[in-house]
Amino acid sequence: MKTVYTTGEAAKICKVSQQTIIRCFDSGQLKGFRVPGSRFRRIPRESLYRFMRENNIPTDALESGRRRILVVDDDQAVVDLISDVLSSDDRFEYKVVNNGFGAGMLAKEYHPELIILDVMLPDINGQAVCELIRSDPSMADIKIICISGMVEEDRIEELLKSGANDFLHKPLDIDELVRRICRHLDMETSAIA
Repeated sequence: MKTVYTTGEAAKICKVSQQTIIRCFDSGQLKGFRVPGSRFRRIPRESLYRFMRENNIPTDALESGRRRILVVDDDQAVVDLISDVLSSDDRFEYKVVNNGFGAGMLAKEYHPELIILDVMLPDINGQAVCELIRSDPSMADIKIICISGMVEEDRIEELLKSGANDFLHKPLDIDELVRRICRHLDMETSAIA
């Protein structure tokens, strides 16, 4: 479990802007230290926990210490592949849904940090799901990686314009998927088994 956080990580856990965390740090409300020889701030876990309790911020994200991912795909083989990787890495917790309607509902309720979204779903397509999520300000911080085996380059541009952060072709290169997840969540990739 992580014991020291960057201001960006603390902001994601508290669901506030990084600037808010920096202001709280600089004013002394949030205790921490500066990295010697740099302007970077670091916040010990206990300090972040105390700050969250004092400000009535739910501490569930900090208590589990795990990053939440929502997997949206109707292909069970793909779901199994992604699930195997996520369940073998204790930095992640995840939920799975197999349609766009469920994705929208679960994204609102579960509030994952990242969604792995199949573009071709049985009910509504991935682009509509991206637009739905991006239209809700409370979900603006969720990263979306779209995946598909049947998308042309111009459709990828449309997906990115509708709110996707990234795109990967199927069949999935699972190592590349993990690299992208870690990059979008500002995590180290080295802990992957």
